[in-house]
Amino acid sequence: MSYLEWAEAQVAEIELLTSMFPSQEELELTDQLALAELRSYVESPAGCPPASRPQFLIKQKLSSAGTEGTEIILSCAYPTEYPSVLPDITVRSSGLSRAQQAQLQADLKKYLMENCQGEVCVLAAVDWVKDSLQSLLAAISPKKATPSSVAQEAFSRLWIYSHHIYNKSKRKNILEWSKELGLSGFSMPGKPGIVCVEGPQAACEEFWSRCVELFLLKIDEVQTTSFRQTISCFRVKVLTWKKIMIRHREDITLDGQGDDGRPAQGMDSLRKFSTFEEAMFDPHGSRGNHMDLGQLYQFLNEKGCCEVFQMYFGIEGR
Repeated sequence: MSYLEWAEAQVAEIELLTSMFPSQEELELTDQLALAELRSYVESPAGCPPASRPQFLIKQKLSSAGTEGTEIILSCAYPTEYPSVLPDITVRSSGLSRAQQAQLQADLKKYLMENCQGEVCVLAAVDWVKDSLQSLLAAISPKKATPSSVAQEAFSRLWIYSHHIYNKSKRKNILEWSKELGLSGFSMPGKPGIVCVEGPQAACEEFWSRCVELFLLKIDEVQTTSFRQTISCFRVKVLTWKKIMIRHREDITLDGQGDDGRPAQGMDSLRKFSTFEEAMFDPHGSRGNHMDLGQLYQFLNEKGCCEVFQMYFGIEGR
């Protein structure tokens, strides 16, 4: 396609969207000048194609049962070569967590790549997002609590391995998140980096979610053993992990029986750490980024969890 054909297709789609979403509450053209220049080029294509590209917001509210009032905002921008290339579309919804929003964004991109290459597709994207979001919200809508569901409250302890933990911002966030979520445990900076968090299961899962899903920028690789069998790993804006994984986790139900069949205990009685701290063990090496693993083993042994040393390093500590 030529520049003129791209521009004609873009103008035609915007006119279609304007007719379908006539109010500014539904369609907001954030760069009116760019649209005017694009229309002028289509009408008089003798000059150079405009450098600025149209950008707009499409705002929709869901109306199906259980999702009433949930708002979706699609932020759209046309690359010069659209529709030969896909448009830039970002989806936002207050009804989704960061993780769910990122997954919806990834699924939308996959859908567009598989079904809309070479065609105008903003309207198709709107319809797909609405259908997908309604299904997602219906699946995760809260259910009324029952005695059996209340009984499933659990205590968790996550043993997290990172290739390294150097960044001061990363270390600060680890400390702040653990305090905010009421978690105890410790983090060991350096190479490798080790983090243990323990407390309410939901808080532990939120901590892990923040580690790999906050400020998503680029998909990389992450592994877990039992928390999520296979998960996309994310390179993040504030916390950039080269490799991060849950090496081991422990879960104990608080009402009824634990995983071992014995009666469950209270939350605080299950903690092996009274607070959350950053632990340093005789830093050494040219960059001071390696810890004395013997001291780490002794620390774990004092806390009654020395068995995880072998899970991390494949050798018995001493």
